Amino acid sequence: MQEEEVTVLNKWLVAIRPFALPASTMPVLFGTAMAVAIGGLPLNVWLFLAAILAIVSLHSGANMLNDVNDYRKGLDTDPTPGSGAIVRGYFSDQTILRASIVLLCIGSLLGLFLVWKTGMVLLVIGAIGVFIGVFYTAGPLALKYHALGDVAVFLNFGILGALGAWVVQTKSFSWLPVIWAVPMALLVIAILHANNWRDTEGDMKSGIITVASLLGDRGSLLYYGFLVFSPFVIICALMAVPRIVPLSTAPMPLTFFLTGLAFPSAHKLWCKARAKEAPRQPLDFVALDGATAQHNMLFGLLCTAALVVHYLIVAGP
Repeated sequence: MQEEEVTVLNKWLVAIRPFALPASTMPVLFGTAMAVAIGGLPLNVWLFLAAILAIVSLHSGANMLNDVNDYRKGLDTDPTPGSGAIVRGYFSDQTILRASIVLLCIGSLLGLFLVWKTGMVLLVIGAIGVFIGVFYTAGPLALKYHALGDVAVFLNFGILGALGAWVVQTKSFSWLPVIWAVPMALLVIAILHANNWRDTEGDMKSGIITVASLLGDRGSLLYYGFLVFSPFVIICALMAVPRIVPLSTAPMPLTFFLTGLAFPSAHKLWCKARAKEAPRQPLDFVALDGATAQHNMLFGLLCTAALVVHYLIVAGP
């Protein structure tokens, strides 16, 4: 696409990276559905919408802040599919930085509103989330640059998202959304790992340490396979084990067999990852992170559908 054909809206969409937003919105949707289907509470639509808007604002702001830091460290020199607003020349790093601050402030204010409506438990969850998002690439911690990015996104866009959404609806803490969100959280790591695996050479030249650079090519392939296939195994275990062995946690409803519909999608991702050196399509590996994000959205929607079906069965006549 020629520069003159790119609209201002499209430029901002590149900066925001909406393809990555399911990583944060799916856990919120899932945690909300859990509160209704498992917690037995009526849905508070307005609090749910505020939570979605908050997480979208925070995620988008964090994406922009990370792009600024990567650009200033010399890590981003070439655009990748769907991202790279600064290196494409769409906006200056200062403009993106200001936009990120605005979005982070909007998300934080919405979070404080939700804390006011639900209680201090959410404040702790939100504070941890904002801290991880800001210091993912900023400051001396720079979690992404010290092989802690995987842990960071596992917490922020998996566990904390689902738990926060549960707390918004129930106003109480529970380990159940933490445990049940693990499969989805692993897929969020898979999105990041696909990105880091693609960028390993450039990261190593810049002295950036990621799990992908530590594992190498073969190890990264195996790790990616674990991340995209293990969620199915974990869900089977969460459905079966509590029904066999007396545990304090409730078993997942059997409706979670619906997530098996996402298995062909996971297999396609695995095939693209295995064909890294000889892809069937030129962008198969380059855009593997975006394809993984789409798979994560499918998996998250199926998890939510499983809860909805369970609720209809339990609450039905």
